[in-house]
This record gives sequence, structure tokens and C-alpha cells, in this order.
Amino acid sequence: MARNDGIDRTFARNQDLPTLDDVAKVQEHNEREKDSYSNQDIDTTQTYRNIHFKAPTDSYAAMFDQMIADGVISTRGLKADAVKYGELIFDVNSAYFHNHGGYEYAKQFYTDAYKAAAEIVGGEQYILSAVMHADERNRAMSEALGQDVYHYHLHVVYVPVVEKQILWSKRCKDKSLVGTVKETIMQVSRSKKWESKVALDEQGNPLLTSKGKKVLRTSYSVLQDDFFNYTKAAGYTDVERGERGSTEEHLTVTQFKVAQEQQRLEDVTAQIAQTEQALDTAQAAVEKKHKELQSLQKQAKEQRTAALTVQEIRSMGKKTITGNTTLTPSECNTLKDYAVNGILAKAENSRLEEKLQQAQKSVAVWKQRYELLKEQARPYLEAVKLAPEKVRAFLDAILTRTRQTKQHDQPSRRKSQDMEL
Repeated sequence: MARNDGIDRTFARNQDLPTLDDVAKVQEHNEREKDSYSNQDIDTTQTYRNIHFKAPTDSYAAMFDQMIADGVISTRGLKADAVKYGELIFDVNSAYFHNHGGYEYAKQFYTDAYKAAAEIVGGEQYILSAVMHADERNRAMSEALGQDVYHYHLHVVYVPVVEKQILWSKRCKDKSLVGTVKETIMQVSRSKKWESKVALDEQGNPLLTSKGKKVLRTSYSVLQDDFFNYTKAAGYTDVERGERGSTEEHLTVTQFKVAQEQQRLEDVTAQIAQTEQALDTAQAAVEKKHKELQSLQKQAKEQRTAALTVQEIRSMGKKTITGNTTLTPSECNTLKDYAVNGILAKAENSRLEEKLQQAQKSVAVWKQRYELLKEQARPYLEAVKLAPEKVRAFLDAILTRTRQTKQHDQPSRRKSQDMEL
């Protein structure tokens, strides 16, 4: 799995196929026998680009039975529940092929990888099927580059065998033959095929622990080494070996893809976290503007209530015989006060109306920003509904790493500032 460190790495994985049901499922996937797939990364319009370096002549199980009938392999002494099938998956991160020209380069690379597979399993005759998949999109890279990028990899289904010598037993009539080799068979044996090997030093001597026990190299580690060495020998010198001690050596195809998606989800979640924070800020700003608007509306209402109404003005004073209107001193003073208040209220109303219009415009802007941010955050909100604990866990992990990074950087910045002083 890509580490985002600019280094291209080879990966070789072996997985057992314990049951015939497992074998059938792998056959369906590898040979693209289904009309549709739950894996949305499989682009069936590109399946024609898949390349068989060895195409199956029948079902995997039927081919296995035929190999027994032809004497190519033997199940002599094999337990009923023994593992009889295996699958090798050879892989390099998608960016490696994309940067080297894509499909044509991948074809050549996996042509050489198939030769390595034939040596690893002991011979091409023990391979049931070998197919390079070129129809599985790398979703993350495709979205990042704005074009379809495919993840090229090789599936090799095989029968694990080891050479076994059958000796003449004591029941042999010719006693001179007892203990000598009667026949050599290729025995089906997953455990012996992938048994751990003794680690050697530079002089070829076994490495020992502090207690004098031999250090063993796991079969999966040996597989990684073998594939890496084959690629180097074939001229692919710009790739590195898959990381030692990594759980990638033990991942199945499905687990490997899940791990890739989890890495991608972490990256996307980090972006969504920023969007969510901006969304919260925008929502708070909208609420604040609404409160300001309500306050302004209340002030305007109070000012209008305080102003003298037309009816109150008309009811003041008494008409004289000459047609004039006389006011009492009290009414005159009241009218003057109302006149002053009315002028002040008018000015204040004008100012408040202007602020009200500005606030309404501001609310509209923030509302628009809020809706935009809400739409951007929709994938995150849907993810929260589907798997809230998982998404929150990712966010917590990202925020924790961010705080730790900041805390780590602060002493360095203070030290730098001290040096400047």
C-alpha cells in the first residue's frame, strides 16, 4: 500500500484457498465470470484489457482433478481437510505504472512477474490460472487527477507441491532395494511448500539467537524477498521491497483494498473536518446576524411607537370663531416635545432602516455560505450516519496527531525566536 512518501514498492502475497467454495469464489473474481460486482472499482467496460499469461482450460477444481489423473501431482497421504489450492498476488502501487506509461508498461512488468511466479511455485505446470487485472480503478488517484487510473496487479492460482521421494519398504522382496528410492512424486502440500526457512549470515551460516536457536525467516518474508529479487534481476531497479515486518505480507486481496480505502478515508475525513469547522462557524455567524436583525426590528418598532401619531395631533387644540386653533400651554409644550421626538425618531428610523438592510444582506450572504458548506460536508454527514463511531475515531486520531505536531513544533519555534533575539 502506498505510503505517500514517493517510494514505489513491490508486494507479493500468498493466500490459502481452504475450501472448494473459496476456490469457486476466486475463480469467479479472477476470470470475471459474473455479470456484475459489488466492488464498484471494477469497470467491466475495461475487462477486455485483462491479460491471461496462462488461461484455465476448465474450472480450477476440474483442472486439479485432471492433474491427479495425469500423474502431474499426487495427494498420497494428504488429509481430507488439507489445503490444496493457493493464490499469489503480485502488486506495485498504482502510481508506479501511471508514471511509467500505464497499461503497456504494466503488461511487460507482469510478463516478467509471471516468470517469477512459475519459478516460485516450482513450474508452470502447477499453475491453474494467471491473469493481470487491468479493469480495477484506483478511485483515490482517479479523483485526485481527474482521469481514470487503473490498479494493475497479477493473480496466480496454483497447486502447492513439493518433491517427495518414496522409498522401498522392508516388505520389498528384493532386500537390496530396501531404503532406496522407489519413485519421486510431486506431493500436494501447503505446509511443506511454505515452511519457514533458516536465516543465514553473509558467510552462509545459520543465524542463531542468544540461546543458540536458529533464527527462522517466515515463508511470506521469503516470498517478498524472492519477488523483489526477481524484479531487480529483470531490470526494474526503481522499486523497493515491501516493508519488512509489515502486516501487508499477510493481507488478503479484500483486506488490502479495505486498508487502502481506510487510508483514503483518513485523508478525506481530514478535509471534511476542516469543512465541518467552517460550517459551524458559518452557522454561528448566521444565528448572530439573525439576532442582530431581531434587535434592530425591535428598536425600530419601539421608535415608531414612541413617535406621535396623526390622530393624537389632530385631536389637540380648539377652533376659535375666527377659524384659528388655540392650544393650552400644556398642549403647546407637549406638541413641541412630540415634534422634537418625531424629528429624532425619523432620523433614528432612517439609520436603523439602513442597518436593517445591511443586516438582511449579510444574513443572505452567510445563509448562502452555510448552504454551500453544508453541501460540501454532505459526504461526511452521510458517513457519520452509516458509521459514526468509525468516522469520529478517524477524526479524533487526526486531531490528536495535529495537536501533537503543533506541540512538537512550538519548542522549535521558541528556540528559533530566542536565537533571533
